[in-house]
Amino acid sequence: MDTYQIIIVAVFVLLVVVAAFFAVRVRGTRNAQLPPEEASPYPGDLGAESTTATLELPREEVEVPTLERPEAPATRWRRLRARLARSGAIGNAILAVLSRGRLTESDWEEIEETLLLADVGMGPTTELMDTLRREARVLDTSDPAAVREVLRRELVALVDPAMDRTLNVGPVVGDDGRPHPATILVVGVNGTGKTTTVGKLARVLVAEGLSVVLGAADTFRAAAADQLSTWGARVGVDVVRADREGADPASVAFDAIRVGRERGADVVLVDTAGRLQNKADLMDELGKIKRVMGRGAPVREVLLVLDATTGQNGLRQAQVFSEVVDVTGIVLTKLDGTAKGGIVIAVQRELGVPVKFVGLGEGPDDLAPFDAEGFVDALLS
Repeated sequence: MDTYQIIIVAVFVLLVVVAAFFAVRVRGTRNAQLPPEEASPYPGDLGAESTTATLELPREEVEVPTLERPEAPATRWRRLRARLARSGAIGNAILAVLSRGRLTESDWEEIEETLLLADVGMGPTTELMDTLRREARVLDTSDPAAVREVLRRELVALVDPAMDRTLNVGPVVGDDGRPHPATILVVGVNGTGKTTTVGKLARVLVAEGLSVVLGAADTFRAAAADQLSTWGARVGVDVVRADREGADPASVAFDAIRVGRERGADVVLVDTAGRLQNKADLMDELGKIKRVMGRGAPVREVLLVLDATTGQNGLRQAQVFSEVVDVTGIVLTKLDGTAKGGIVIAVQRELGVPVKFVGLGEGPDDLAPFDAEGFVDALLS
């Protein structure tokens, strides 16, 4: 390489060095004009400095939900009576016939048909018809007030206000000298609103100042346990549920009682899967649930949830469930959506078991302790 070529190479290298120098200066100037990047607040982000696992994320204020205050049981029936009176009450139809004056045989047949369609049942209907016919012979049927009083008296007698409708949730001391919660098992067929009824009943008990634990023993449907958890969360009630779908429902029921005893709860309410009364294996499982519950604490109440719209079909259900688990009380749901209020009379007569609660709407507090005289007055309003 001659001297001329060496000079050209040297000049070229010098130009490259100078160009690189100025490029670095320009880039540094641009970066200086940009705002500095904020350090990532989250550990593990790319480019962040290494941090320990104890680094706390920025704390946010967590709003604690306000628990609902359920309506007091004493005021529920007064509010729901008007709803029941608008449901096509059987009493109005009977009063309309009795007030016609001199009654013909077709009038009496109309009254009888009204009672049977209202699911009063053949036996109670015959008794009521005999009494009304006898009273009509000596009563001025043109006086609506007098007719209404006779009908009210006889209907009240059939509904039987003397039946004990209280819920047995008083404190009891076990054999070990420790108090245990009153345990209530809730049963019924599919579609009667059983899980919803358990949630509403929990609200009734909370409104009375009682502490409650719910047992989600319907392990066939995860949605049932989720639904019960939602009901419990609204009033601050703990829910014991299985960790997997299809778990042994008797174990869940037993765990609920154990938790109830540990926490000093007043009442443990156990929901069960709906089952058809003609499925022997499912009914046997229900008997097992009750026996296993009894090992933790005596089962004080077995409430059967019946859909009032099923009418006489509900009687067969009631008979089978009562044979398996010894039903102590009836909860009638959907009573406001039917003119078949006579099922109250029929089911009590058939089982000798009182209706203790009635559902008259879809609201969270639309479950009320049953009032025999108030029920009849609503029918005749």
